[in-house]
Amino acid sequence: MKILVALGALLVLIAGYTVYTVVRPFVLHTAIEIDANPAQVWKVLADREAYPEWNPFIISSTGELTAGGTITNVLRDTNGKETSFTPELLVVEPNKELRWIGKVPPGFIFDGEHSFRLEELPNGRTRLIHEETFRGAAIPFTRSMLNNTIKPQFAAMNEALAARATAP
Repeated sequence: MKILVALGALLVLIAGYTVYTVVRPFVLHTAIEIDANPAQVWKVLADREAYPEWNPFIISSTGELTAGGTITNVLRDTNGKETSFTPELLVVEPNKELRWIGKVPPGFIFDGEHSFRLEELPNGRTRLIHEETFRGAAIPFTRSMLNNTIKPQFAAMNEALAARATAP
């Protein structure tokens, strides 16, 4: 009987912890202002065949950019480790937003909703907001790794995208 009570308490604790990590996500946020209009920035972002030429973070991205569909991305972190995954596209709005979600099955373990938002600024400039919202039971154990190996790659990609979008 004590074993059943202990197992029940453990399950309640795990369930509560998982709910907590879902409602209190961890967000990696970066932003950059680019001397190009949103259409120019989108053109670079959407031309995924050219990613190997300039993108230090997403070194490969294939599949049609259609909301509800999936693409296959290969990421490279600051340690040079490459990871392939197939996220579902949530939003594909040219010149405005590209957003997808990747999940570690069965879900609620490690989910990441990645977004690129383009905000039009005065004088033909664009603010790129590049972020990822992480949810799931594994997130508290990965925060440091995400900050140290993924967030710098967001910034590197932002800089490379800005250089590509403003190149003559």
